[in-house]
Amino acid sequence: MKPIRTICYWGLILLFVAVSAPAGETGGSLLSVDRLASWLKAYGEAWEARDADRAARLFTENANYQVTPFEQPHLGQQGIHAYWSGVTKDQRNVRFGSQVISVTGDTGVAHWSAQFDVEPSKDRIELDGIFILDFDENGKCRRLREWWHLRSNSAGGEPE
Repeated sequence: MKPIRTICYWGLILLFVAVSAPAGETGGSLLSVDRLASWLKAYGEAWEARDADRAARLFTENANYQVTPFEQPHLGQQGIHAYWSGVTKDQRNVRFGSQVISVTGDTGVAHWSAQFDVEPSKDRIELDGIFILDFDENGKCRRLREWWHLRSNSAGGEPE
């Protein structure tokens, strides 16, 4: 099952990139590779600081934050703030990294990774994923969709 999921995961990304403009071309949109990289940096800093206020301010008032395709999205800045407050509560030593893959119009695609420890278990979590992000004219994200894989190292144990 994992190889099929991986093929579907990368197939989706390759399809999106194939129909996207080359990195840096925006067709007159305000979104650019640099603006997306700057937004991702701010997102990573908010996560590393576990700062739900800062994270929520990166989104529009009525944003749609889709963590997985099988969950209901978190809606608006208040919904995003509530999600972030809960999901980051037990995370420690968070490290986030990202790389822009493509920008087309007001949509950007980025590869991201994160690592953190979970309290009180001391488990180490590694995430590797893709964001598809839609932005408004003010540079705020109005829609975030993500797909990710998780690897967990139990305290002192092997990766699961």
